[in-house]
Amino acid sequence: MKILIVEEEIYLAQSIAGKLIDYGHECDIFAAVNDALAQESDYDVILLSTNLTGQNFYPVIERYKTRIILLMVSYISNDTVTDPLKAGAHDYIQKPFMIEELIRKINHFHRYRQLQRECELYENYIQHQLGSIQLPDPLAATLPLMVQTNYQKQADAYAFALARHLERPLVYLPLSNPASLKSLARLGEEQIAYMPEYQTLKKSEKEAFLKAIEGKNVVAATTEKFDADTLPAIELVSEHKIFDRAEILTIDDYVKFIILNYQHKFPDTELSKKLGISRKSLWEKRKKYGIFKKK
Repeated sequence: MKILIVEEEIYLAQSIAGKLIDYGHECDIFAAVNDALAQESDYDVILLSTNLTGQNFYPVIERYKTRIILLMVSYISNDTVTDPLKAGAHDYIQKPFMIEELIRKINHFHRYRQLQRECELYENYIQHQLGSIQLPDPLAATLPLMVQTNYQKQADAYAFALARHLERPLVYLPLSNPASLKSLARLGEEQIAYMPEYQTLKKSEKEAFLKAIEGKNVVAATTEKFDADTLPAIELVSEHKIFDRAEILTIDDYVKFIILNYQHKFPDTELSKKLGISRKSLWEKRKKYGIFKKK
């Protein structure tokens, strides 16, 4: 990582930089705030001393608030710690300190930033994949619960929405994975287990599973008919039908699916060409399926 050190005690700054370089980092040292701000280089970490005689270090925090800012303080007070943290710094370390402790803090916040970016990526992906799926309102909050659906993503959307509604963490435990039942035994009290693919279990396994989740915070899901009376169940039906199941669509089901999901992405001329039919046939298909295209 590239690290900026703003410290007027040059000997201390050089000592810190030398040890950080030994750990594979690249360091720039500045004693003056203005010199540090004049740099066009970007940095991953800023080590900022709050003991800069006659200098205002807040512009450094403002400029690099999207990076990792660690304060190096001689003593703890509102001026050296509390106020800079409120302004955007992330943590502090009190002088004198062991370089290993500084490295630990740098690695901790670096990993934290990585997890933030990953969470944002996954959240955007989930929203893109599941955000347009219509769900019942209100959501059933009694657990355990079985979701019977003809479209797996609809059950996925339900589980994510329910966990968000209840403000509780969701744990993904697909039943096609033999380790999922063992993980269920270690489920935390505040966690909700989402356990899809009930249809992959054998009859004896299904009975054992239903017994295992009694009284537990579980949302199970199946793409086959569920008629057991030992577990509350809801049914979610989607026009996507069996597209993500191990079954073969009829020609009519396929054409209907394509029209429903792609008529707003392609003009009729291109859509009919992709389906291998005429525009007139496309119009007739819409009429047959009761599909109306909004203009």
